[in-house]
Amino acid sequence: MVRIIDSLNHAIADSFVGRYFKLDGSGAPKTRVGSLFTTEIRAGLTTWASMAYIISVNASILADSGGPCVCPTNDLCLTDEIYGACVAETRLDFITTTAAIAALSSFLMGLLANLPVALAPGLGLNAYFAYSVVGFHGSGIISFGEALAAVFLEGWIFLFLSLLGLRQWLVRIMPQSLVLAVGSGIGLFIAFIGLSSSGLGVVGGNTATLVGLGGCKPESLPPALSAPRAISYLPPDFVSTDLPNYCAGGVLRSPTMWLGIFLGGIVTSILMLYRVRGAILIGIFLVSAVSWPRPTPVTYFPHTPAGDVLFDYFKKVVTFHPINKIGRAIDFNYRNGHVWYALITFLYVDILDTTGTLYSMAKFAGLRDPVTLDFENSTIAYCVDAFAISMGALMGTSPVTSFVESATGISEGGKTGLTAMTTGLAFLVSVFFAPIFSSIPGWATGGALVIVGSLMIRNVRDINWDYIGDAVPAFLTLIIIPLTYNIAYGVIAGVLSYMLINGIALALRKMSKGRVLPPNYYEDSEEWVVPPGSIMPPWVNMLLRRKALEDTSDSASASRSELEDKDQDPDSVKEKEKESTEEDVQTIHRGARNSD
Repeated sequence: MVRIIDSLNHAIADSFVGRYFKLDGSGAPKTRVGSLFTTEIRAGLTTWASMAYIISVNASILADSGGPCVCPTNDLCLTDEIYGACVAETRLDFITTTAAIAALSSFLMGLLANLPVALAPGLGLNAYFAYSVVGFHGSGIISFGEALAAVFLEGWIFLFLSLLGLRQWLVRIMPQSLVLAVGSGIGLFIAFIGLSSSGLGVVGGNTATLVGLGGCKPESLPPALSAPRAISYLPPDFVSTDLPNYCAGGVLRSPTMWLGIFLGGIVTSILMLYRVRGAILIGIFLVSAVSWPRPTPVTYFPHTPAGDVLFDYFKKVVTFHPINKIGRAIDFNYRNGHVWYALITFLYVDILDTTGTLYSMAKFAGLRDPVTLDFENSTIAYCVDAFAISMGALMGTSPVTSFVESATGISEGGKTGLTAMTTGLAFLVSVFFAPIFSSIPGWATGGALVIVGSLMIRNVRDINWDYIGDAVPAFLTLIIIPLTYNIAYGVIAGVLSYMLINGIALALRKMSKGRVLPPNYYEDSEEWVVPPGSIMPPWVNMLLRRKALEDTSDSASASRSELEDKDQDPDSVKEKEKESTEEDVQTIHRGARNSD
């Protein structure tokens, strides 16, 4: 079997596919060392498995906005059966569109940019879209269609900025300690996701300390929650119906939590310890397989009304739900001022979030140029991301972004676009097998996210901790990303604190003519330099070089013409001189006769 796999890898590397994707052994320039065809396929499936939860999670969040469904009353239609049926159908639309846009964008990222980075509608941005812009059941500042129009225009603005190279330059000019802190902060971020209620459930909410231990065991209700309504909506050990995942007692007793910790976390770690290929993917599917049977304490389909709905959908196995309601919902009403407010917010959050994630994933894969501090095909990658945002809006979903879960596939050995293309194909299959793939429980992927976070945090070793002007901004970036659940906020905090601390120190140094300096300024500070290379993207530089060559060629042709005029035949020159002399003599004779 090993010989067959090696032969397949060698054959693919020697083909056009191997040379295009720069597989190891292909002989192509800038070959991705260690990249093998089978490894890329496995890495792509791992990435897909770790982010497949977005199919159901994104659908649930966006469905809370009501989508294009219209509530005729002012009570948010909480008990309106007709409106509820419309929202339920809209949720199925969101499942289809989430899988479809993830398939399209991930495949294009791999095919055109040759990067192992997958894309899908982003968490955080979808919550802002659903709860702050559109509002719960349409109670926000603009309608669902107008919000999609804001996202659509955002994508085209991003495309313009990417073509000009501004998004790439934004990351390249960042101090290196901040760049390293962003990657480490993303590691903490995805580890926190893995530990939270959307993953293992080890961490829950706490009314006094904001976060605390989770993993409540659903056995007995607190006295204040003994009403039948609480039983039908919440596990018994939650504090109240308004505070899910806030444990009043019985912490760390959830059987699904321990299943995810041991089978999805410890077993996966041991497999990785012995370098078993596909360890993360094996762990995810082991936990999922154990969680699917119903009569067990760790089932994903409990015998409740909600569990029955999930199980009925799961039993369909293969089904396709067309996009009926949200596919034509976009409303290009740019005369509404609130649309522009939403657009500006999407822009500043998404440009830092997506740009930072793409850069960190490329660095994690070892694809960053140590001199220019840019990564291969950065312009194409950012253009694909921008195109996916606009296409996602046409399909009825919130902004598409690069997923930090791509790090799981990279840690499995993914280095080329084949990884992202495999992820895209898996999402395409998910469109038809949505009942299966949307039923991967959060505790199946939680352990994988924690393990990948531990791999990404190693960037902190290279942060300059010896100089406070570099250490404090890096630490703020590192800690604010997971605590605010937002990569952009961490980047903003790091950049602003860096400018304030080092800007004040620079002003004091200038005003004192170099006499007022931090004691260890020259020894320990990290010098900030503008990275080499042009701010312009490669295609602009290529056009400028071509224009310069054409100008040089034209000037050279003109010079040659002048030289040819000067370097004439000597005999013809003598004849012209003789003719000129004869004319001069004749002129003199005519003048003498006239004087006589």
